[in-house]
Amino acid sequence: MLYILYQAHAGSWAFLFIFFLLSYFLPKQKITMMIQRLFVVIMLVSGIGMVIGYGFPLIYIFKGVLAVALIAVMEILVGRRKRQQSQGVFWIACILLSAAVLIMGFMY
Repeated sequence: MLYILYQAHAGSWAFLFIFFLLSYFLPKQKITMMIQRLFVVIMLVSGIGMVIGYGFPLIYIFKGVLAVALIAVMEILVGRRKRQQSQGVFWIACILLSAAVLIMGFMY
């Protein structure tokens, strides 16, 4: 069961980044943002399922908090792009959070 959740989780992260980039660089498209949010839901459900399956280790809970922050920053970036506001600080946060989540994901 954990293997299925892991594969769904890893795949949803990959699709989430692809649809984030599409939503960011094609701001007039609405479907890419809806598909991005669908993969956010899949990623959150599979991540919560894995945390429950592993017995709530603190490192995974911390990774989950960072992942939710990363998703929020992605949403902010797309919204600011559509409103043509500055995004520099949020890109830095997005890159740092992405690196932290990926490193924690591959190490543990």
